[in-house]
Amino acid sequence: MTGATSLFGPVILGIVEGLTEFIPVSSTGHLILAEQLIGYRGAQAGIVEVVIQVGAILAICWLYRARLWSVARGLPSDSDARRFARNVMIAVVPTVIVGGSAHDFIKTTLFSPHVVAVSLTLGGAAIVVIERWAARRTTEADVEHLSASRALGVGFCQLLSLIPGVSRSGATIMGGLAIGIDRKTATEFSFFLAIPTMFGAAALDLFKNRDLISAGDMMAIVVGTIVSFLVAIIVVKWLVEFVGRHGFTIFGWYRIGAGVVALALLNWH
Repeated sequence: MTGATSLFGPVILGIVEGLTEFIPVSSTGHLILAEQLIGYRGAQAGIVEVVIQVGAILAICWLYRARLWSVARGLPSDSDARRFARNVMIAVVPTVIVGGSAHDFIKTTLFSPHVVAVSLTLGGAAIVVIERWAARRTTEADVEHLSASRALGVGFCQLLSLIPGVSRSGATIMGGLAIGIDRKTATEFSFFLAIPTMFGAAALDLFKNRDLISAGDMMAIVVGTIVSFLVAIIVVKWLVEFVGRHGFTIFGWYRIGAGVVALALLNWH
């Protein structure tokens, strides 16, 4: 296998990850389906699939670097900064507990194309319903002023994303809308919540597979991560403007269509 050939899979996965991490269509689900389509399987694919998400998270760190630095600098004395940190920490706790304890079960049992296809379809229907019926207005205008109970509510919603195909951003944003958080705040909170969640998931996966990682795997991880970082920067800038004008319903219909097509193809084969 030549170097160019061996890096084809990581590049494709990096593009898919950057495109899908922050829109509510399930990056993990699309990565699993992409692996099936291009025939990129095995231990390396499984490791790359998780760790390249760091690239997308680094894109958030870069794009929101001024705000994150302001929060870090203000923690000793600024009440808004402390509330920001409190809300992110509260929201990540359920996933840390459940995701950490059920990691092996999730990876061995739920990571399958059929689970993804069903989750895409059901999740898409949920987005369409929530966008139409959920309360849209709240006095909580930014992440710093979310109540602790609503932050925890979003954290519990994020648990659904442990099922491949559900979408971490979809679960947190739609969960936020369902409990009365406005669209802009729900979207930004989902971005910030992704930072500890996905860094933690990548670190856990690397630790559990540390004996299986070779020099070639590290090159694949680095290439996929860089690609996902660059693509995610473009997507996040576009997404914030798009959802402010159009909402998330179009992603719900896309998920339904993609899920139905995936189910048909899987059952046909």
